[in-house]
Amino acid sequence: MDRLVAEGHRELLLDLTELTFCDSTGIAAFVRGDNLVAADGGWLRLTGATGRVARVLQVTGLAEVLHLGRDTAGPTAPAAS
Repeated sequence: MDRLVAEGHRELLLDLTELTFCDSTGIAAFVRGDNLVAADGGWLRLTGATGRVARVLQVTGLAEVLHLGRDTAGPTAPAAS
């Protein structure tokens, strides 16, 4: 995410399909990435999380904050605030 933000990307859709583990370090990375892009009016969205990863995102509240799996508006559309 740092590289993408450094390259000027401000709208990030992260596919977590192959992610099988997420601890506090991963959660912190998602929060940091969201803060980085939001500072410039961008957004970070997550998709594809399953199993334990999806559960961690639900329990921490990040599933709602980062609009996990919401694809009705398409990956390029910002979520309604």
